[in-house]
Order: sequence, then structure tokens, then C-alpha cells
Amino acid sequence: MNKDTALVKKLKDTTLKDAAFSELLDVYQERLYWHIRKLVTTHENADDVLQNTFIRIYKSIINFEEKSSLHTWMYRIAYNESIRFLEKNNKRRFDNIEEVSEAALEVLFEDEYFDGDEIQKKLQRIIASFKEKQRRVFEMKYFDNLSFRQISEILKVSESTLKSSYYSAVKTIEEKIFL
Repeated sequence: MNKDTALVKKLKDTTLKDAAFSELLDVYQERLYWHIRKLVTTHENADDVLQNTFIRIYKSIINFEEKSSLHTWMYRIAYNESIRFLEKNNKRRFDNIEEVSEAALEVLFEDEYFDGDEIQKKLQRIIASFKEKQRRVFEMKYFDNLSFRQISEILKVSESTLKSSYYSAVKTIEEKIFL
């Protein structure tokens, strides 16, 4: 039995759930934070979404069917919570996705925790110019080091479509990064 399988078993046991959840936080909190942070941009927003993500995980673990890995299942919840957050907050202020991307970049560059040099800023601008799905695929593969299979389970898109989108993004970055 691997670690995640044992952890899920403990999480589903009501007498062990709280201790197991603490263990889950120790293992996954930082990884999920950075996954969320890339989606919602700021530290404060990422903290809020992360908290909502773990509340949803805590409440839903009993329904986890183990058809995917625990890691993939939690990434899917974090992704969905991030998208809910963005939709809720972006509907009020922006007319189109370009405005959302530009505003997100401004917030990122002003964030005290962002210490990127010019190449990193240029990379972020290029990534922000991608359509939303392509940006998500690129970020999950490049920054989160998820496999195409895992991304496919999270986004509910075929692996071949994901590969095409990812390699197209890589090509665009290679062409634009040193212009």
C-alpha cells in the first residue's frame, strides 16, 4: 500500500481523520499553494483559495473514489476553486480576457513576493498572452511538473490535445522570449 492509499484510508476513518488531515496538509499544502498562486496571482488570493480548497477536500474525502491519484484529485479541486474565485472576481471588473490578463500581470509585478528579473517578467507576459486553456496546460506541465495524463484528468481534455497545446506554447515562448 503506497503512502497516498494509506493516507486516504486514514482520512476516511472518522477516528483518524483529523490527524490524517494534518498529515495531508504537511505533504500537499505548499504544492497546492503554488498551483493556486499561478492561477490567482497574489499571495492573499492564493491563501483564500487554498483554504477553500482544503475545506472542500476535508468535506469531500469520503466521496473520493480513488479512480485517480489523491494528488490529481486534489489538484482538480484546487483548479476548480481557483476558477470559481477568478470568475467571481473578474466578472465584476473586466470586459474581456485580455483585460484580466493585463490586470493580473500588474498585480503580480507589484506583489512584494515577486522578485522576477526582466526575463521572468517577459516570460510571464508571454504566458499571459496565451488563451486561458493553453496557459493552464503550460503552467501545470512546466511549473507544476504534472504529467500529461494528470493534466488530462484535471482538465478533462485528451492527452493529445494537451500535448499539442503545450508544445505550441513552448514554441511561442522560444520565438518571443529574446525579441
